[in-house]
Amino acid sequence: MLTDDARYKILKKLEANPAISQRQLAEDLGMSLGKINYCLQALIDKGLVKAKNFSKSQHKRRYLYLLTPQGIDSKARLTRRFLKRKLAEYEALREEIEQIQAELNAGKPEG
Repeated sequence: MLTDDARYKILKKLEANPAISQRQLAEDLGMSLGKINYCLQALIDKGLVKAKNFSKSQHKRRYLYLLTPQGIDSKARLTRRFLKRKLAEYEALREEIEQIQAELNAGKPEG
């Protein structure tokens, strides 16, 4: 259930803001709170993220989500795969746009 894209986006958000709440993470990524909770638990179980309580927080349920060294390595690998996939999508879209433009130009009446 935890896709590479979801894992990448969650790790990226956590690295940028370790104090982010699950609710805010869910909102930012367009996922349900339940799915975020499930994904975070899976990342913790895999040793990619460590959850630490805020020691001085008034909200005892607040956590810092810290990437472990293994989590940082995993994020780097996911970033490379994500970038490779997005570049391939970009190239395919660019070629499709060029083809459509050529078709439109070929069908234009001269004037």
